[in-house]
Amino acid sequence: MNNVHHRSIRSFVVRAGRTTAGQARALADLWPVYGIEFSPQPLDLDVVFGRHGPRVVEIGFGNGEHLAALAAQHPERDYLGIEVHRPGVGHLMLLAEANRSTNVRAICHDAVDVLAEQIPPASIDELLILFPDPWHKKRHHKRRLIQPEFVNLAVARLKPGGVLRLATDWQPYAEQMLEVLRNNSSLANLSPTNDWMPRPDERAPTRFEKRGARLGHGVWDLAFERRA
Repeated sequence: MNNVHHRSIRSFVVRAGRTTAGQARALADLWPVYGIEFSPQPLDLDVVFGRHGPRVVEIGFGNGEHLAALAAQHPERDYLGIEVHRPGVGHLMLLAEANRSTNVRAICHDAVDVLAEQIPPASIDELLILFPDPWHKKRHHKRRLIQPEFVNLAVARLKPGGVLRLATDWQPYAEQMLEVLRNNSSLANLSPTNDWMPRPDERAPTRFEKRGARLGHGVWDLAFERRA
């Protein structure tokens, strides 16, 4: 897949993870059902999902368990996942098939390109970014996804009243996220204390969240609404 922006700094590294036989089968056989190829033209999401409804996008969905669970719990909503790791995309499609979900789609490409080129402006009701790579070392902080330029792009894809939800188990990154989002005049913090949100009940613990809990890490949740 060709990169549109030719960015020199990326927020991810494509891992050479093992693809199971089931995931390989899903990538081959289920891609026509659940997969969307990257293309630098805006999608017609009503055509993609065959209806008009609330739209939720998750960036970096990992193995897809959280996204698949949400789609099964909320068949009235449409869910689009963006993930660069092919085994995770295959796993999501296996889960969607097992749940007989018709409201799930996946794009295997850089999320910045997808938001910039493929997601229409003001078309998303909710954008989820859960446990993005914190890039712990100071010299790598420039690789963190949550930067002012990216947040501007994300906000432009949210409908007025749409919500950007983030979570991390790395406190310094949580504090950076909070500062970046507070400084965006198009966003309003939904936290009653103007900082962190309670953990959403409907969020199934991700693999990263479980690992952090084993290591004794806290979790910081954020929710910001696009102003009308």
